[in-house]
Amino acid sequence: MSKPVVPVNLADKLSQFSELWSQKKVAVLNDYKVKLAKLKGEFVWHTHEDTDELFLVISGRLAIQLRDTNVVLGPGELFVVPRRVEHCPSQRKRPRSCCANRRERSTLVMQEGR
Repeated sequence: MSKPVVPVNLADKLSQFSELWSQKKVAVLNDYKVKLAKLKGEFVWHTHEDTDELFLVISGRLAIQLRDTNVVLGPGELFVVPRRVEHCPSQRKRPRSCCANRRERSTLVMQEGR
């Protein structure tokens, strides 16, 4: 039996929670989870040993600190942090975000909070 085909409305999903840095699964794509998150401030420096991490900005700005450089993303831009690369995402304004990553790991997509 096939599942019904239903699009995911990101704005609707984002309105259903308020916790910061807490990713919420909205879809599954093969071995990857697609998640939403709301961000503010700085996360911790971390690495992912077995997977890359995708950051996609929907609106607003996201800074990703790497040990040797910083990457700043704006609306419609994405960046993939390769596995085993230490990084620290940060956001000054309260953003809303969406993520896609392996089921056992996380990836983050951002939208500025309103």
